[in-house]
Amino acid sequence: MRYHQAILVSCEVPWDEKERLLEDVFRAEVRHVLALGFRDLYVFGTAGEGYAVDAARYRDVLALFREETRGDGVFPQVGAIGLSTAVILERLTLAYDAGFRMFQISLPSWGALNDSEVLRFFRDVCGTFPDARFLHYNLGRTKRVLAPADYRRIAGEVPNLAATKNTGLTIRETSELLRLAPEMQHFLSEYMYPAGCMQGECSMLSSLGPMMPAKTKELFEYGRTGQVEKLFRLHAEYVRVAEAVLAPMRRRPMMDGAYDKVLKRLGGVPMPLRLLSPYDCFSEEVYEECRRILDAHPGWAD
Repeated sequence: MRYHQAILVSCEVPWDEKERLLEDVFRAEVRHVLALGFRDLYVFGTAGEGYAVDAARYRDVLALFREETRGDGVFPQVGAIGLSTAVILERLTLAYDAGFRMFQISLPSWGALNDSEVLRFFRDVCGTFPDARFLHYNLGRTKRVLAPADYRRIAGEVPNLAATKNTGLTIRETSELLRLAPEMQHFLSEYMYPAGCMQGECSMLSSLGPMMPAKTKELFEYGRTGQVEKLFRLHAEYVRVAEAVLAPMRRRPMMDGAYDKVLKRLGGVPMPLRLLSPYDCFSEEVYEECRRILDAHPGWAD
């Protein structure tokens, strides 16, 4: 296996009213996530506004993230999102020079890549840093969603492509993914994780973990250790509570980070809800509604 089994958690970036980085809040967030027992964490995915930051903000966050994740047993990842291989490599070079060796990448999204372009992208990006490892975030915003057969083809050509993030697969596609590319670690959402566990070793991408840490870790362990009955019993309750808390945010589609900033604040981080321009965020009223629902489910925020 090219990457270990784990729960992967994002770190959102807090901005003040003038879109300046709130250093103390960001440090507090990273420390809070680590204190909850989550050891695999990342910045600059879609929830972390990796598509929206300029180079100066990117460098500033990298420096803080590096300082806060130097401890033993911590596995930090840095995302790079761009419209071209050149821009993505530029970002990755900054992260590499800062000392990071695990990266998240997505396909360039200006136009849908064909098969040869997909393979060239992974060869060019991953091959530039042969001593680093890469996770591919497979999402529709890039206009090309890779199928399990694509990963089989790429894995044979790119040995340091270590993992994937897939949140929109069906049960059948998840089964094929684990069967066709078993050497890579596949991070699935909390919703699909139990189904993945029925097919083989997989990992959890958790946006809900910082809000419901104990239940999230319990769910992960039931899957990791093959306790199937407990896994599915807890999962049914987990989804029921999660959907209740998320319901006030379902009324209006927003960027990923808008949701995750609400969830991070519900988990105890004093996270401002605002996103970088031009994107909207959820209101304080929506946050308070979510908070009331979570409080009505005692034991789930532990």
